[in-house]
Amino acid sequence: MNTGVIILIVLLIIAGFIVMTYNSLIALIESIRNNQKQIDIQLDRRFKVFESLINVVKKYMDYEQTTLKDVVALRNQAQQASARGDEASRMAAENKISNIASNLNLVFEQYPQLKANQNCLQLQEEIVNTENKLAYAKQSFNDSVERYNASKKSFFTSMIVSLFKSKLDFDFPYWQLSEGKVAEQENYSVKL
Repeated sequence: MNTGVIILIVLLIIAGFIVMTYNSLIALIESIRNNQKQIDIQLDRRFKVFESLINVVKKYMDYEQTTLKDVVALRNQAQQASARGDEASRMAAENKISNIASNLNLVFEQYPQLKANQNCLQLQEEIVNTENKLAYAKQSFNDSVERYNASKKSFFTSMIVSLFKSKLDFDFPYWQLSEGKVAEQENYSVKL
């Protein structure tokens, strides 16, 4: 075999590897972006369910005024942070809305008429379902970020990432609990 042919074959193999790795990383990046959009869909759904629940609740208590204002303010913060590209602030605001959702059941216990209202019960269940879907979407997002990070740090792939830094090297933040919330949950104890 001619030396030129061997060099050409080796160059084609290297070029093929680079193209396959590049395309693989692009697919992982697009998967992360899609998972991020799925989170946005669930966040929007949660906001709409909150609005519906608050409309049902209005005739029973004053709590909804504060809750609505808090949810709207946090939603605005999240949207502004998203527009600025500040994912950490966006995640913090959305996590605060999740905290409000988790405290709603305690409030409903104080209002037996509200607790028995069929619309309210359905909306409560919708909030729980939405929070579960949101948790799944966040987990899926974090999994895709993990796959991307592991792939881009592998030996040969990292060299290709360094060649195409602007197209392939991203630092996606994970959805996670704040350090204060983790500490609070770790220090939780049941008091009898």
